[in-house]
Amino acid sequence: STVALMILAALFALLLSNALQAFNILLQIGAGTGLLFILRWFWWRINAYSEISAMIISFLVALYFEFAHGALGFEEFKGWQKLIAGVLITTAGWIIVTYLTSPTKQSKLVSFYKLIQPAKGGWKPVLEQGLADNTLQASDIRTGRLPMEILGMMVGCFTVYGALFATGYWLYGATAMALVATAIAVVGALVLFWIWGKVNDPEEEIKN
Repeated sequence: STVALMILAALFALLLSNALQAFNILLQIGAGTGLLFILRWFWWRINAYSEISAMIISFLVALYFEFAHGALGFEEFKGWQKLIAGVLITTAGWIIVTYLTSPTKQSKLVSFYKLIQPAKGGWKPVLEQGLADNTLQASDIRTGRLPMEILGMMVGCFTVYGALFATGYWLYGATAMALVATAIAVVGALVLFWIWGKVNDPEEEIKN
């Protein structure tokens, strides 16, 4: 599969006329799959088919907006309109696929829960089944701090993108913007450490 992907990537690259097209396609794919990659930590029902379908749909949507939409005579969308449309189409697609396919095996879900221990709100059916068949004990279940976890996800996004843009700005010699992006990344990292401590503080965790 890796060799096949390399060959397809090489052929696809021949269609691109500049680096901006590649960036737009990657941005569109990321926007379409972003919600799924976040929700998979909070919702037990998302499975491998959800992720595969999201990646395929977002890729096809990105190709359509980049190459086909204008060629078919339609008025070109603005960048933000493409992103919103891509998110809506991809999200509708992977949600449909999720409900049309079987959930992940209970044993895998229980193993994932024990390892990650996400907030229990989106994992209630798994936890109830685990308690019923004794694959989970009451002591294994955390109430979780969902608002803090979601805040951590958002801060993490700013931190990662801050670091990425800071690297680019430093490489291109844009010192002022590089300093701003670096500051965002550093502050974000510090806030993440604080959030991580709060989420994993046993004194603040309310157990069932």
